[in-house]
Amino acid sequence: MKRGYASGEARRERILATALLEFAESGYRGASLARIAERAELSQAGLLHHFKSKERLLVAVLDYRDALDLRRFDLRAAGGVDALRALVGVVEHNSRVPGLVQLFSVISGEAVTADHPGHEWARRRYRRLRADMAAALRKGAERGEFRADLDAEAHADRLIAMMDGLQTQWLIDPEQVDMVAVFRGYVDDLITLLRPA
Repeated sequence: MKRGYASGEARRERILATALLEFAESGYRGASLARIAERAELSQAGLLHHFKSKERLLVAVLDYRDALDLRRFDLRAAGGVDALRALVGVVEHNSRVPGLVQLFSVISGEAVTADHPGHEWARRRYRRLRADMAAALRKGAERGEFRADLDAEAHADRLIAMMDGLQTQWLIDPEQVDMVAVFRGYVDDLITLLRPA
């Protein structure tokens, strides 16, 4: 029983990793369940046994990607300067996994339409990110690392915009955009700006 469960979980993980690559390469609309099944060494019926539809597979892949990131970088546990430095770590990590960054960019772009199956995921993700970043900045203010009057929500929005915008520029022209260096400089400037007078 346990062996069968472990085998099923390993198969599910393989499907998610394969689908992540397919969605990254082709976007949601261009991705094919038949190609995902073939790349995962399954029949399409076998794939549909685990995920009943392409929409459910996409949502599972997006949750899988978020879970990978949360295991690596938990902003909720950090705060203040440590949280901002952790964000630099996220950008450094992303620079080594362009396929994941491409998946995020493609799905986020497609998900702006309300009928896209990733739309609610994207909305929840951005709300969670803004809340986590704002909480981390407020924690820094409570510890005296940052000014007490900082607008945590506004700075959280700017941090997300900087990360996403740099990722897009880097994906389009990686030879010209040093995503890590630019973001590290932005964070250094922000830390200086937010320090108490």
